[in-house]
Amino acid sequence: MADPNPPKTPSSNSWLQLKSQKFREAREGDWRALNSALDRAERKGLGGFSIDELLNLPVLYRQAMSSLSMAMAISLDRNMVVYLQSLSARAYVYIYGPHSRLKDVLADFFGKAWPQTIRKLTAELWLAFAALTAGILIGWLLCVSDSSWYDVFVPVDQAGGRDLSASAQSLRETLGSGPKDTALSPFAVFLMTHNTQVAIMAFALGAIFGLPTLMLLIQNGISLGAMLWLFARKGLGFEFGAWLTIHGTTELFAIIIAGACGFHIGRRLMFPGEATRMAALSEAGRRTGTVMIGVALMLTVAGCLEGIGRQTITDSFVRIAIGAVMLALWLAYFLMVGRKAKADG
Repeated sequence: MADPNPPKTPSSNSWLQLKSQKFREAREGDWRALNSALDRAERKGLGGFSIDELLNLPVLYRQAMSSLSMAMAISLDRNMVVYLQSLSARAYVYIYGPHSRLKDVLADFFGKAWPQTIRKLTAELWLAFAALTAGILIGWLLCVSDSSWYDVFVPVDQAGGRDLSASAQSLRETLGSGPKDTALSPFAVFLMTHNTQVAIMAFALGAIFGLPTLMLLIQNGISLGAMLWLFARKGLGFEFGAWLTIHGTTELFAIIIAGACGFHIGRRLMFPGEATRMAALSEAGRRTGTVMIGVALMLTVAGCLEGIGRQTITDSFVRIAIGAVMLALWLAYFLMVGRKAKADG
């Protein structure tokens, strides 16, 4: 006959609390050690840790992760699970996550990565410069031989009033020397947008073995050469050159760099060396991606120089001086910055 008064057993809730307590007591020392180390890292960083302390951090982290896994598997106290999740996430950030601050990332990019990568593209830079220069000469010479070429190279909808029928005075006003000029005329906006598109396409089209990049640079140079011919024809060649110089030394430099990136991708596709083409393309993409971030910055600087300088700086000699200084600064930056860091590394 069954006992009508069986012995009382702990409730499931009391049993779970007891189990959680035993679990905590067995492992809480490691959790506290990890939490203390993280608090210290958050206050002072990891620089003050000894070698042994740094080596012990991953051990404590793995123990915390193991505890979390067990706690979730056997459905222990929810508060304990939440605590271990938070502790493990914090530990992961300090052990495996990036530790660079924004200023360190920017310093590394501008102080090493960008200029050093540019110097690795020397051959491609010269090729892009030659293509753009050849285009300028072609545009100029064809317009000299036959003025009707101008409308082919610079369509009316893109000329912004700079066409064959324009007077010298109207052309002068488009250079920021007229009373109706504004800081960002419609043509200025078009020019900035157009050159940004040229830079992006020169880079992206490099994936087709670099040939479209070559044609794009030549075509852009032809349009520029045709426009230079038009202003020279009206006796404004010097003024146009000055207007172009103030922002062009930065803007055209950026386009040349973008073209060099496209050529580099094309070269690596055609001549991958010992690597597979996919591996070569991946490596070239990482290298040129770094450079194109800087190209975007250069185009922004050029836009500011063109948009603001055209209204506030109208003296041609001052414009040339500013453009020359900008070119000298870019060249000095790309040729000199990061060399010591590279040698030390």
